[in-house]
Amino acid sequence: MEVIPAIDLKDGHCVRLYQGDFAQATVYSEDPVGVARRWEALGAPRLHVVDLDGARNGRPTNTDAVIAIVQAVGIPVQLGGGLRREEDISAVLSLGVDRVILGTAAVEQSELVARLVACFADRIVVGVDARDGLVATAGWTSLAPVLATDLVARMGNLGVRRVIYTDISRDGTLTEPNFAALAELQRLNGPAVIASGGITSIEHLQRLVRLRVEGAIVGKALYSGALDLAAALAALR
Repeated sequence: MEVIPAIDLKDGHCVRLYQGDFAQATVYSEDPVGVARRWEALGAPRLHVVDLDGARNGRPTNTDAVIAIVQAVGIPVQLGGGLRREEDISAVLSLGVDRVILGTAAVEQSELVARLVACFADRIVVGVDARDGLVATAGWTSLAPVLATDLVARMGNLGVRRVIYTDISRDGTLTEPNFAALAELQRLNGPAVIASGGITSIEHLQRLVRLRVEGAIVGKALYSGALDLAAALAALR
């Protein structure tokens, strides 16, 4: 299982939100490239970058910071946030981003997802961001009348090979992942699942390994010092 550090970009800075609330943002660094290099040096197998401004605006916004990160590290970078148009998605993939993460587009534009999967295969990942079992869109500011389990099943039928499941109520809280929801997704026998939200300890990571999720995205626990990346990677080895 991959342990994937998160770099959330807002106004060009590396921040963390509490439960997706833009009004509760903590700036951890004004140098996202330095942060990216630090996680790479500690052994991260890939980076999870989110353009928070893009997610809220509906279009890529922190593009310069994304390009700088991709050029600065030698590990794969996956990017989400505001990627809702085919031309934007093709553009960021051409910049060297390894995977793109579709959220709102997956809910609202199934035909687009199908075309992109046919063209880019497993470089297309769907982000399933849920609050009380329902999917959130537009930078987590709106709830769609779609169950997370139904969206994952639908994406699997379109050929999507990988989803990232985030329980918004756990994100940035340093509590624990929603293990029950992740187990339910695993029982669908659909796309591979990457867990996100509330991952705080090595014990949490070990439980995720037992659930056979493919990866675990860790954010605030790393930035606050609650979890040591090198120690976590060593424990999983």
